[in-house]
Amino acid sequence: MNNFQKMFKSENPLIGMIHLPPLPDYDGSPGIDAVIKSALNDLRILEELSFDGALIENEYDQPHRVKATQETIDAMILVTKAVVNARKNCKIGVEILLNDPKASLDVAKTANADFIRTDYFVDPMTRPGYGEFDIDPEGLIKYRKDTGSEHILIMADIQVKYATMLIDRTIAQSAKLAEQHHADAIIISGDATGDAPVINDLDQSKAATEIPVIIGSGFDAENGQMLLNHCDGAIVGTALMKDKVVNTEKSRKLLTALGRLQ
Repeated sequence: MNNFQKMFKSENPLIGMIHLPPLPDYDGSPGIDAVIKSALNDLRILEELSFDGALIENEYDQPHRVKATQETIDAMILVTKAVVNARKNCKIGVEILLNDPKASLDVAKTANADFIRTDYFVDPMTRPGYGEFDIDPEGLIKYRKDTGSEHILIMADIQVKYATMLIDRTIAQSAKLAEQHHADAIIISGDATGDAPVINDLDQSKAATEIPVIIGSGFDAENGQMLLNHCDGAIVGTALMKDKVVNTEKSRKLLTALGRLQ
């Protein structure tokens, strides 16, 4: 049994997104108390509907910074601590966007969260407006060990949406590299938020590795049951949300389509 299966006991776990309003060091922030209130309300709905996990992201810190400021890290710690302290059953994860997995680990460790997501792990990639990203899987795994954070799982995207590969590599090769560099699960997304991944990408990645393959975008009531035949779980955002927050009716629609609600 791998680390992901030890953490998420159910088959094909569903992880719901908690997209935070702008944090206090961004224009338009409602303030930290309002950010925490929004996160806790999203968590309440996810737990009432028996989601297996919740992933906190500073989605509306726009434009994203490549590396987090200390203010962002401090705010994410406050929000994540509040969510962790309020959760009953959900496993809690965190990702500081756009590309700061060490900061995400710092938040997770301080707040007693369970996992992080990192968009850029083994694949050399570039993105308009941001340029080429630092890729250092060895350094991240060493940092996890050196900070006593080895209990925190790393869920790593491969060939992630919105960015362009800088080398010629198959999705199976990226999946195998992520496994070799000690990712606990790999995440495969479509070309943009709300777009489902290509089935062949899921199948090729599962064939190449022994760690779980998780869907990172585009999972919804129409395609969810079919997609679960090709993966080991899903991170769900767009299909759950209305007006940028988790919506009970939309969440129930998804779970009903999956046969998880009567």
